[in-house]
Amino acid sequence: MKHHLKWVFAALLVLILGCFGFTFVVREGSCAIVSRFGRIREIRRETGLGFRLPWPIENIINFDTRSQYLDSGYTETLTQDKKNVILQTGMVWNIENPAIFYTSIGNMDTAKQYLNDLLANAKNGVMGSYDLSALVSVKSENVKIDEIEAAILAMASPGALGNYGIHIELVQLKRLALPASNVESVFEQMRADRQKFVTQLLSEGERDAAIIRSKAEADAARIVADGRTQAAAIEAETEKQVAAIYADTYKKDPALFTFLKRLTALEEAVNDKTVMIMSSEESPFSVLTGEKE
Repeated sequence: MKHHLKWVFAALLVLILGCFGFTFVVREGSCAIVSRFGRIREIRRETGLGFRLPWPIENIINFDTRSQYLDSGYTETLTQDKKNVILQTGMVWNIENPAIFYTSIGNMDTAKQYLNDLLANAKNGVMGSYDLSALVSVKSENVKIDEIEAAILAMASPGALGNYGIHIELVQLKRLALPASNVESVFEQMRADRQKFVTQLLSEGERDAAIIRSKAEADAARIVADGRTQAAAIEAETEKQVAAIYADTYKKDPALFTFLKRLTALEEAVNDKTVMIMSSEESPFSVLTGEKE
């Protein structure tokens, strides 16, 4: 009985070792390269169980084909207008061609180093075609960050795919810094841009103020002219009514009318500071002596 159990355990052990030696598993989000004596025999992307020859005849290399994120280092580059800028970029990438990736790079850490260098070269090439204002400006229409990111992606993608089997999905500018020597020139540029904006606002304000003043003066002149016309009409009407009253009064009693007119003229001609030397017989002082004309 014990002898039979030993054979059973031995058979189970051989079966287990055989399963591990002749099979492999591809997990979700990864791929497996089956290498026979260092040469690629098969690239398996389907998840599940696969069959192989035992080591050292065949070897299994697994790669993660999911999207990976890479933060580039800080790299200093020169813009078209000769300004030094320090850029940090972010990149999303994945292994698209496992065969090229395996033969050219072989592991993820080395891939990050190669991609970092590739991205730095692409940034230098692209930024040489843009001024600093494409990155930093008070005018939103001058900023072209999306266009720069697309240009960097377009420049880096062919080399990454053709040389390393890597597909770059996305490139983003994460951070911008300026060397100390450039900070003052950038501030000066920003001040100049804002001064142009202030000058434009002042000129527009003066123009609008001149229009408002001109319209106000025209309206005032029209109102004054209308007021004078109305006042003249009222004055003419008043004089007409007064003349009618005088005429009516004169018709009723000419002597009384003449006497009252003389008193009115005398009252308007003489006050407490008036010194007049006239004959009392002259009008209108003749009313004081009772003489008749």
